[in-house]
Amino acid sequence: MYPSRFHYEAPRSLDEAFGVLQAYGDEAKILAGGQSLIPLIKLRFAAPACIVDINNIPGLDFHEEDSDGSLNIGALCRHRTLERSPLLRSKYPTMSATAPLIADPMVRNRGTLVGSVCHADPQGDWASVMLAMGGEIIARRADGSERAIPVSQFVVGPFQNALAQGEIAVRARVPAARGTRTGTYLKLERRVGDFATVGLAVALEVSGGTINRAGLALTGVGPNNIQCTAAEQSLAGKSLNASTIEQAARLAAEAAQPKTDVRGSAEYKRHVVYTFVTRALSNRQASAA
Repeated sequence: MYPSRFHYEAPRSLDEAFGVLQAYGDEAKILAGGQSLIPLIKLRFAAPACIVDINNIPGLDFHEEDSDGSLNIGALCRHRTLERSPLLRSKYPTMSATAPLIADPMVRNRGTLVGSVCHADPQGDWASVMLAMGGEIIARRADGSERAIPVSQFVVGPFQNALAQGEIAVRARVPAARGTRTGTYLKLERRVGDFATVGLAVALEVSGGTINRAGLALTGVGPNNIQCTAAEQSLAGKSLNASTIEQAARLAAEAAQPKTDVRGSAEYKRHVVYTFVTRALSNRQASAA
C-alpha cells in the first residue's frame, strides 16, 4: 500500500523544526528513526500533512552522564549505540540487557529510545525500562524552555503521549541511583525480533544488601506498559530472600492485564510474569550473595 501525500521537511536546527511545527500544527509528525512512523504511514494508519525529519539537527545523538549522576540520552541516539555502549554495560545493567532485544539489527541501526517511548506502543520495550528506572522525557518548546515529564505520566494511552502541540522530545533522562544499580530485562517472544508476549524490566538500587529503590515494569500485558507499584513497594527497604521474591512476583502477576490471543491465554501470560519476576530477582539475590 502506498502512503498518502505529505510534505517532507528536513530542518537543520531546532529553531527551524519549531517553525515547521508551528506552520502545520498537529498535522506534522516528527521523524527520528522512522521504525514506527514509516510503517504506520505506509499502511495509512497515519496520514500526516508533513513529516519533520530531525536527523540533520546536530547535538541530539548522544548518551552521557551529567554532573549530578543522571543519564541523558538524546533523541537521535540509536538502539545500536546503546547496545554497544561501555557506559551502559558498566553502570546500567537493565538498559544494557534490553538494547540487544529490541526488534532486529535493521531496526536497531535506525530506531531510537526516545522515539520508541514517544510512540507509546504497549509492546515497546524501552517504555517499561524507563518506568522501572524512574525515567523522564524532556520536552522543549519553541522559546527554549523545557519541561521534564515522568514516563509514568508521559505515556497516557496506547500510541498516545503527553507532548503538547509544538513540543519536541529532545532527550530522555534517568535519575542518579541511590546505591548500586542491578537489574535485567526478560522478554518472551515467539521468534527473534517479534513483539513481546511478555516483557519484564527490573531495576534495583541497592546498598549493603538493602533495596533503596525497586523498579518493576511489564511489557505486552496491558493497554500500556505497566508499572508494578505494589510489587516495588513490597521490596523497598528490604533484602532479597525467598519470601520477598515470592511476594513481589505475586503482586506483579496481579498487576498484569493480559488478554487471551494468538500468543497465549491470559492465565499463561500471568504465569510468565510470575516466573520472570522470580527468575530475575533470584538471579539478583545470587549476584549479591
